[in-house]
Amino acid sequence: MDTTLRDGEQTSGVSFSPSEKLTIAQLLLTEVKVDRIEIASARVSDGELAAVKAITKWAKANGFLNKVEVLTFVDGDVSVQWMQKAGAKVMNLLTKGSLNHLTHQLKKKPEQHFAEVAAVIALARKKGLECNVYLEDWSNGMRHSRDYVFQYLDFLTQQPVKRIMLPDTLGVLIPSEVHAYITEIVQRYPKAHFDFHAHNDYDLGTANVLEGVKAGAHGLHLTINGMGERAGNAPLASAIAVLNDFMPGIKTSVAEGSLYSVSKLVETFSGFRIPANKPVVGENVFTQTAGIHADGDKKNKLYFSDLMPERFGRQRKYALGKTSGKANIENNLQQLGIQLSDPDLKKVTQRIIELGDKKEMVTQADLPYIISDILDSNTIEDKVRIENYVLTHSKNLKPSVTLRISVKGEQFEEHSQGDGQYDAFMNALKKVYKKQKQELPVLTDYAVRIPPGGKSDALCETIITWRFNNREFKTRGLDSDQTVSAIKATQKMLNLI
Repeated sequence: MDTTLRDGEQTSGVSFSPSEKLTIAQLLLTEVKVDRIEIASARVSDGELAAVKAITKWAKANGFLNKVEVLTFVDGDVSVQWMQKAGAKVMNLLTKGSLNHLTHQLKKKPEQHFAEVAAVIALARKKGLECNVYLEDWSNGMRHSRDYVFQYLDFLTQQPVKRIMLPDTLGVLIPSEVHAYITEIVQRYPKAHFDFHAHNDYDLGTANVLEGVKAGAHGLHLTINGMGERAGNAPLASAIAVLNDFMPGIKTSVAEGSLYSVSKLVETFSGFRIPANKPVVGENVFTQTAGIHADGDKKNKLYFSDLMPERFGRQRKYALGKTSGKANIENNLQQLGIQLSDPDLKKVTQRIIELGDKKEMVTQADLPYIISDILDSNTIEDKVRIENYVLTHSKNLKPSVTLRISVKGEQFEEHSQGDGQYDAFMNALKKVYKKQKQELPVLTDYAVRIPPGGKSDALCETIITWRFNNREFKTRGLDSDQTVSAIKATQKMLNLI
């Protein structure tokens, strides 16, 4: 079960719109092909109700309604009525899985809680709803109030519920505990269906998922990009990769090839950036940096593993920096369609190492310029040069730019205004290229970074993503002024198109 739209939306600062929720729900069920999705919590807001209505309407029309689930509460008939209003048919009832929570949050005795749970389940069944039950704080319940947990499970396994869901609510379990607790429960209640819901507070979410499956858990709760409360939930992509590679006897319906594209979409909708070093879906996971690794890849794929990028619709990359060797650079040049002699390749390698020592980031897009600069070669012409510019910014006046640029030796000068200095610069640039009847690439992403703890005079790196002729590429600029670094990145773009 994917719970990105419910538990994942509890990520600090994240809120999906109803249309975004519908899009993600559709992709999870039709492209990623998860078995179930948990899409919302009952009674949260009018927007949440609208989102659930839109999803259930689509799901009903396409035969997915029984795969759409909503978190509900022990609140008499309130959640049940909300479910009916929303058009949902599967409710995940949140109940207390530890005596600590029951005593101090609800201030109730076990028998009283059980009776109230039974009443909600009976009402839900009467209204035609399917019911699953969460044991909130179950992990601490097993550690500190085992008798209560088993008393509750003895009761629940006699109720008309389809699944009993065991969450490590605070992400406190270690793998050996997960294995021991789930093994004991599955053996004690062999006819019941148990889901395991892992959190990642100690970065053990995926390891705990693996142990949960080994112990006999029948279902897993996961999220795209590991989104969720605090440090998040166990990530879907990592869990699926681990199960496919280390538990071949376990089969899931999830389509690996769709995981990366959906991950990037959720990143865009949520504004929750994927860390570059995140497994499976991160920017760096299929990037080799050390030259010895790139060399080994050429020699019988010595540094390949079963975790191949093609499984997830990705490609292997070779980073450029001070640890780059000749093999790394050769791989990048090959992708650009450029061939160099051994002496020339040695010079380029040395230059990249020098840049890396200065902590400058070198990308594949920078390679043609390094080649042209070092070898005094005409392989890549410096066709466009931004000769000069004046940037102005005044209170209550629109920023403006006066720009002089050389294109294939011809000089152009334009003046323009914009909503910011860089916008004004781009407007002036568009005027130049319009005269030449040439379109500029579309800017699709703009990211600015400074070193951690950097002061006001710190270097600023601007990374701009462009789309042109159905391909996407990035250029980078580095300067102590943010607008100037963006202009440097833009000049690189102009010489690539």
